[in-house]
Amino acid sequence: MYAGLDLLKPLITAAARPDDNLGIVVIGTAQGDLHDIGKNLVAMMKEGAGFKVVNLGRDVAPEKFVAAVQEHSANIVGISALMTTTMPAMKRTIDALIKAGLRERVKVMVGGAPVSQAFADEIGADGYARDSTQAVVKAKQLLGVGVAR
Repeated sequence: MYAGLDLLKPLITAAARPDDNLGIVVIGTAQGDLHDIGKNLVAMMKEGAGFKVVNLGRDVAPEKFVAAVQEHSANIVGISALMTTTMPAMKRTIDALIKAGLRERVKVMVGGAPVSQAFADEIGADGYARDSTQAVVKAKQLLGVGVAR
């Protein structure tokens, strides 16, 4: 699967122009979750759509998300989970953003197989997407960029 994504990445991201900057996205899988193929596809799609993407990888601690938001002045945090056991780490990440005083300036998006809109609402996320295409649309909506008005 990783080899397939490596082949697709140049095609998916080719639409982006060097001067594109719809926003800065920090993305990673929730702490404890090692599954990142879906997250990587979302990252590529957002990059291809014109977002600058900082991919933190997998098993990302809430504090690492906070540090990346501060370092890169991110507009969006994307958190992915494939296992139900790692979903609580999504809430811990939102709590860490609140504690650091960053929550008001960043939108939080969540996704992954066990995640739903109801769960996103429950933990205080700003957006949920069930797939990579929806993730791009939702990110644009949240930031009010690149969408017809």
